[in-house]
Amino acid sequence: MALRSVLPQGAQLAELDDLSDYLIAPDPQAVRLTRLVTGHNHEGLVEKISVVEERPLTIYLNSQEIVTAMTIGDYPDYLALGFLRNQGMLRESDEITGVDYDEELETVVVRTARKTDYEDKMRRKTRTSGCAVGTVFGDMMEGLEVVVLPQTPVRTSALYALSHKINRTPSLYLEAGAIHGTVLCQGDRPLVYMEDVGRHNAVDKIAGWMLSEGVSAGDKILYTTGRLTSEMVIKTAMMGIPVLASRSGFTAWGVEIAQAVGLTLIGRMKGRRFICLAGEDRLIRDADPAAIAEEPRRMGRKSAP
Repeated sequence: MALRSVLPQGAQLAELDDLSDYLIAPDPQAVRLTRLVTGHNHEGLVEKISVVEERPLTIYLNSQEIVTAMTIGDYPDYLALGFLRNQGMLRESDEITGVDYDEELETVVVRTARKTDYEDKMRRKTRTSGCAVGTVFGDMMEGLEVVVLPQTPVRTSALYALSHKINRTPSLYLEAGAIHGTVLCQGDRPLVYMEDVGRHNAVDKIAGWMLSEGVSAGDKILYTTGRLTSEMVIKTAMMGIPVLASRSGFTAWGVEIAQAVGLTLIGRMKGRRFICLAGEDRLIRDADPAAIAEEPRRMGRKSAP
C-alpha cells in the first residue's frame, strides 16, 4: 500500500532503558488520555484518581461514513486504517492517497484511489463481545477460508520474557485501569504497545501501524490483556499473525477457529504458567518452568475481561 506514515503528535518514542525494546510505548502521562476525578474512598476521605477518557471517533472511507468508535483518542489514523483493513474494506492492492484527522470534528477520513461503496456490507452487522461494543460488518468469517498462516515456532523462553517485560511496562492500565492493551512482538522483543477502552480498538491500532509501515506479520506474536474470543482470533489470523497470547482465558469458538486456521493460541499466561489450546506442536520448550519466578501479586495486572 502506498502510504507514508508520520508518528502521531504526542506519541511516546521508547527511549528509556526499561522501554528500549519498544518502537511505540504507552504514555501514561499524556494529556487528554486521562482525567483527575475527585471522590470519596471507603473511609469517607477525599481522594483524587486518574480515570481514562473516552471519546467518539467517526471513521470515513472516502465520502462514506463507516462507523463511530468510542476510543481514548490517541493514534486516530492507525485506528481508522486498522479498522478498515480488518473489516476487509481496504484491500492489499489499494493505494491510500490520504488520511485526514480533524480533532475538532472528531473524524478521520481515509482516502483511496479506488472508488469504494460498502452500503450492502454495512447492512449486515454483528455486535461482538468486545468492550465498547465491537461491530463487525458482513460475515465475521468472510475471507478466513483463504488464510494460510506460517507455522512459526514459538520458544517458551520468549513467551516468559515477553510476559515479564510487558507486565512491567508503564501503561495507562497501571495508571488508571479500565483499559485493554495489545502488544505486537517479535521473538522476545515487544515492539508496539497500544491501549484502548476496547480490545478490538487496540488490535486495530496495531493493524493500522503495520499497514502504514509495511511491516510483515509472519514472524510476529500478538499479546493481549483481554479474552481470547472468536473476534480476537479472527482479527489476528486476518492480519497474518501466527501466534496469539494472553493473560486471560479463552472462548470455545475462539479455540475452534484457532485450531482450524493453524493459529497458535496461548492463554492464562501468569508467571511460569500458561496453557496452549492450539498449535502445541509449534512450541519449543527451551525454558524450565521451575526456573521461572512466580508472578508477585503486587506486580500482577488483573486479566482484563
